[in-house]
Amino acid sequence: TNAYQAKAKVPLLVSIDAEWGLAMRLDSTMKFPKQMTLGAISDNNLIYQMGEQIAFQCKRMGVHVNLAPVADVNNNSENPVINYRSFGEDKYKVANKAIAYMKGMQDQGIMANAKHFPGHGDTDSDSHKTLPIIKHNRERLDSLELYPFQQMIDSGLGSMMIAHLYIPSLDDRSNRASTLSENIVTDLLQKEMGFEGLIFTDALNMRGVSAFYDPGKLDVEALLAGNDVLLFSEDVPKAIEEIKTAIDQKLISQKEIDRRCRKILSAKAWCGLNKYKPINTASLSEDLHQSEAEFVNMKLYESALTLLKNEEAAVPVIKLAEKKIASITIGATNENEFNTSIDRYCDFDPFSYSLKPSNEEITKALDELKEYNLLLITIHDMNQRPYQNFGITKQLNSLVDSLGSNHNVIVNVLGNPYCLNKFEGAHKAKAILVSYEEEALAKDISGQMIFGGLPIKGMLPVSIKNHKSGVGIIIENSIRLNYTMPQALNISPKDLSGVDLIVSEALREKVFPGCQVFAAKDGRVFYYKSFGNHTYDKEALPVKTTDIYDLASITKIASSTA
Repeated sequence: TNAYQAKAKVPLLVSIDAEWGLAMRLDSTMKFPKQMTLGAISDNNLIYQMGEQIAFQCKRMGVHVNLAPVADVNNNSENPVINYRSFGEDKYKVANKAIAYMKGMQDQGIMANAKHFPGHGDTDSDSHKTLPIIKHNRERLDSLELYPFQQMIDSGLGSMMIAHLYIPSLDDRSNRASTLSENIVTDLLQKEMGFEGLIFTDALNMRGVSAFYDPGKLDVEALLAGNDVLLFSEDVPKAIEEIKTAIDQKLISQKEIDRRCRKILSAKAWCGLNKYKPINTASLSEDLHQSEAEFVNMKLYESALTLLKNEEAAVPVIKLAEKKIASITIGATNENEFNTSIDRYCDFDPFSYSLKPSNEEITKALDELKEYNLLLITIHDMNQRPYQNFGITKQLNSLVDSLGSNHNVIVNVLGNPYCLNKFEGAHKAKAILVSYEEEALAKDISGQMIFGGLPIKGMLPVSIKNHKSGVGIIIENSIRLNYTMPQALNISPKDLSGVDLIVSEALREKVFPGCQVFAAKDGRVFYYKSFGNHTYDKEALPVKTTDIYDLASITKIASSTA
């Protein structure tokens, strides 16, 4: 961004697709939950806080507009392009969550962008590849698809993105995408709905529009429709040439061009570009990974994970002495954050199988698991796309179905809840936990929830087989230790840095070769770290949090401390 700004006579407005944070487009940055995961959260203030953190990170990178949130109501489980990017199928929840995200960013000086107007949720085709058709009449569009956009406009939305959709009830000209429709961009959005902010096209290189118009001509059509920003023009010099021709032919006036330009300059001023300063790259990585943002991220996942089924109160797991537990990892190795999480609570044996186990592998699994009376099955390496069956295979269904018929099973789905429409085997389980995403936080938190370290409060954001949108089994109280961050107890992580210094000094002075430090309050572990090695030998094993120390003769220390 510094390099581009240095070349520009007028400071540039920089935008990014950062629906789930900068990590959607940039490596080495923080990833927040996708919008379907956020759709399961009841407390929208958490989404506001996420908006604040994403705004801080955008600003730190020299980005001014986040092309988010998605305000589409996803009411089609086969939608190939919106789907997990939507807050869900309830228009009221979509609107309220989108506004929370928007305000979190805009209150910090980063412009939000609602997309994809007038609503891309109810289609089973992808506008990157073709022109999707929305067949609903105007009354239906008013009552559902347009609702979140109108609410966001009324709440002060800064910018809007127009989708590439064919909507005959609004403009019935053949192959006329909504992006290129004056009826939609000018008459509906600006005149009827009262939107005065910046209007972006969706990318003009997408086949939903580029299949029907040549570069340059396409840009003119988008401009005539009422758009201010032409996103991803395929040929900028050609576009400028064609726009000048359109002015000469009086298809658009120079006065109108100037008005649009002034809108963009006003937006730049709102974003602070009238006082532009280059980004200081010192400590950039540290600033993009602050503990405050990590704490918000943790709270989001803790509030989202959803218990859909819980026969015989299988969750949380109790009476551990009576359980012989196997943790079955499907689609990954046994070295994973879920197994690390549950290792804090119980003894278990790990097993792993592929997403496409052979008949021989299924037979082997049934044999080696027959002695266990509780199976924890976690599905990894899933897919968010309906046309790839969300990663659910026939072989996986067969394996989980067989295990669920003969054992007490808890299934943990690290993926799209729509997969449960295809995942017949999971419905044989005693309990189903939807963890939404294969992220380290989701795996750790799901393990804590299954063993009662955390309450469970998520609500399903979409309807699936046997479960309607908005349902979820609430577990209000924890029964075991919760492993959290210091902020959960209003402790600053900086205040604990002294612990590290004391231990480091002790290791240097050879007071001990290694140790663990464990601190908990009110059932919440807020500091748990390992230091040094098992012995003073240079080749000795490093201490891990999973190591167990035999604590002998602690009375003298404990009593004198008290």
